[in-house]
Amino acid sequence: MNRVIDSAIDAAIVAAIVAMNDDRLIGNNGALPWHLPEDLKHFKALTSGHIVVMGRKTWESIPSKFRPLPGRTNIVISRNPAALSVPVGVLLASSPEGAIEMASELAQHGQKIWIIGGAEIYRSTLPLCTELHLTVVSGKHEGDAWLAEFEHEFSLAAESRGESCVFRTYQRR
Repeated sequence: MNRVIDSAIDAAIVAAIVAMNDDRLIGNNGALPWHLPEDLKHFKALTSGHIVVMGRKTWESIPSKFRPLPGRTNIVISRNPAALSVPVGVLLASSPEGAIEMASELAQHGQKIWIIGGAEIYRSTLPLCTELHLTVVSGKHEGDAWLAEFEHEFSLAAESRGESCVFRTYQRR
């Protein structure tokens, strides 16, 4: 990216969290293609108390009663932040780089910066991530957004089976 971003993220762990099926599908019309309470519970457990960075479409896909995501600093990326209306306390950035820099400045000791979507945000920030937390959902689903390949940059570090999915943790090689 650039030197400012690279040095800013040295102080914080940047991790991505995403659910996909075997076809790498992650979204359908701005929403998850499935509803898995087990995955939502996992997401909440990992991201609570940390900083979450998301694109505008991901922000809008979160049901209004859960926006902003409670117990987390929420940063929303929009090419036109002035046109986006968000509650007090939600931070806006005009680029993924700006969001990561903002999050790095805000991160307190032990806080992670979680990238939570969507596909374009994952694509542009995955090079900055040291961890990838993946939920693999079985079955075929309809959708229009996919996760880019990451396997050549990450190694599987841990895996556990849930009732309806598999949780995998990858570390940057």
